[in-house]
Amino acid sequence: MISVLVVEDDPVAADAHRAFVERVPGFAVAGVVHSGGAAVRFCRRHRVDLVLLDFYLPDTHGLAVCRALRATGAPIDVIAVTSARELSVVRGAVSAGVVQYLLKPFTFAALRERLDSYARFRERVASPGQAKGQADIDHVLATLRSPGQATPPKGMSTATLDAVTAVLVESGEGVSAATVAEATGVARVTARRYLEYLADHGVARRHPHYGTVGRPEVRYVAVDSGASGLGRSPEAS
Repeated sequence: MISVLVVEDDPVAADAHRAFVERVPGFAVAGVVHSGGAAVRFCRRHRVDLVLLDFYLPDTHGLAVCRALRATGAPIDVIAVTSARELSVVRGAVSAGVVQYLLKPFTFAALRERLDSYARFRERVASPGQAKGQADIDHVLATLRSPGQATPPKGMSTATLDAVTAVLVESGEGVSAATVAEATGVARVTARRYLEYLADHGVARRHPHYGTVGRPEVRYVAVDSGASGLGRSPEAS
């Protein structure tokens, strides 16, 4: 069983990530913490194989947590689950030994894909003996690479899903199907279908919006929209 520590400052997102991990066979949640310091202390006291690490934490940046974990000498791997899109941060993550990088918001299927890849990697490197050559090493390392978010259901396109997700994330106060339709150029009924898909997969939350007349309009809010941390310095606290 692969022991996982969830590090996320937003309690709602932390609970969602914990629930996602618990749904994947072969993985168990060792704990959930909400700061970088708590993460390092937890790993010193408990066995942890893998850390799901948010980068924008209240006390430090995720890259600093990665370096602190490496300094302990414990064989702990890290999957970044963050809204950080700066290429400098991505480069720093690679230098710090992050094995996977998953952008928020994401679906359960996207996380499951990366966890499954990580489990296959661990199984292969745990085998006794030596690699026969470069091809064997390339094959082992390739198990960590994944094509990205799982393919959407039939009738839905990845490009449209990405566009709808981008509009959702950029709006901190939530969006309606009409707003998304106007921003992406798709029909309103199509926008609602994609938003419902994101809500069903834990990426968005539904909120009724009461206007002056008529029935309430449903707005969709990104689960991590309030904790994106965009625009902060990579080493900001």
